[in-house]
Amino acid sequence: MKEILIHPAYFGPVSQFVVLVKADKVFFENEDNYQKQTYRNRMYIYDSNGKLLLNIPIRHRSTLTGEPKEAGKHQLYKEVKIENDFEWQKQHWRALKASYQTSPFFEFYEDEVYPLYHTKFEYLIDFNYACLEFVTDALQLDLEINKTSDYILHPQDKNDLRYLIKAKSEQKFNLGHYTQVFQDKHGFISDLSILDLIFNEGPNSLNFLEEQEVKF
Repeated sequence: MKEILIHPAYFGPVSQFVVLVKADKVFFENEDNYQKQTYRNRMYIYDSNGKLLLNIPIRHRSTLTGEPKEAGKHQLYKEVKIENDFEWQKQHWRALKASYQTSPFFEFYEDEVYPLYHTKFEYLIDFNYACLEFVTDALQLDLEINKTSDYILHPQDKNDLRYLIKAKSEQKFNLGHYTQVFQDKHGFISDLSILDLIFNEGPNSLNFLEEQEVKF
């Protein structure tokens, strides 16, 4: 896979990182409009009841400026602020600990993940890049972070995978299985947050990603 164009996400799904490890060069979309119901501000983990959504509350521009709600439709992703009046970080951290504290590698990575949920971030995109930095370190993935400077509707020289940011995409990926904490109760759940893979597979996560065959 040559150069790709993709979005920074909130601990994006496993399929996104399959793409990242196979790409020759990665460009992250930094100039697009924010859209709802995407992995920009949500991820899915595996808890004792099955698939669990964790959602980051955001402050729409209409809320900040008093403009009509319609005006907020064209807010840039990089301008979206997190609604820190809600204790979302505490809630997400508790959910991660409850879900993965018995996984093989949660304690191994806990000290590196902890600051992300105990440091205030103003902008969503900054938080997501911080999440990406943790993942690349955990995977020992040498990934150069290239950010777009302009929005290009139809890139000619890059594989445009920006659609992967849609959380409700109908595209399904035939990913391999790995051991999950609660699979005896609910079976294997595919394409959850990359954290699910890391906490369960640890140093083997990169090998797992490299072995996957995903077509786009």
